[in-house]
Amino acid sequence: MQKEFRGKERNEDHALFILLKKRDKEAFSMIYQKYHRYLYSLALKYLKSVQMAEDAVQHVFVKLWESTADIHIEINLKNYLYTMTKNYILNMIRDHKEAVSLNYVNAQIDFPAHEDILREVEEKQMYEMLYKCIEQLPPQKKEICMRKLKTSDSNQEIADKMGISVHTVKSHYQESLKILRSYFQQIKMLLL
Repeated sequence: MQKEFRGKERNEDHALFILLKKRDKEAFSMIYQKYHRYLYSLALKYLKSVQMAEDAVQHVFVKLWESTADIHIEINLKNYLYTMTKNYILNMIRDHKEAVSLNYVNAQIDFPAHEDILREVEEKQMYEMLYKCIEQLPPQKKEICMRKLKTSDSNQEIADKMGISVHTVKSHYQESLKILRSYFQQIKMLLL
């Protein structure tokens, strides 16, 4: 199963790379979405600076866009991006020893773990997407979902406040959950 997944990923990357060579901006955007977090984590691990890590990733993607047309060999996109990022990091460490050393010292201070910050950002983004989707629901479904999320009201209390039956609350909520699940499944498919 793992080999099959890697093969699928390689084929997808190959197709994206071919489109990128043709200057396809959508393919570039998909590559960026797919590998940005991976490269950022790699850069942050070694540079210990959010700004330097962001600069590294930006540099790598700019170089990818600029140099893709000149690449005439078969490449593994993930490995290629990894190597570009690693080389940039090594150059940063060589050229900015003092700054990187200071970043390491500062990293020893007890700040929230980077993974915790990333998780919080991801959760915030998920909630934003959830609320955007809820905004698209029909008025009653939207109101029921918002009451479920923002209050501790029971189905009966929601029904009483909205002047509808408990059965209507339950059925609207169930239908809303199906719509929301479908929406998030679509997003998941886009990100894979």
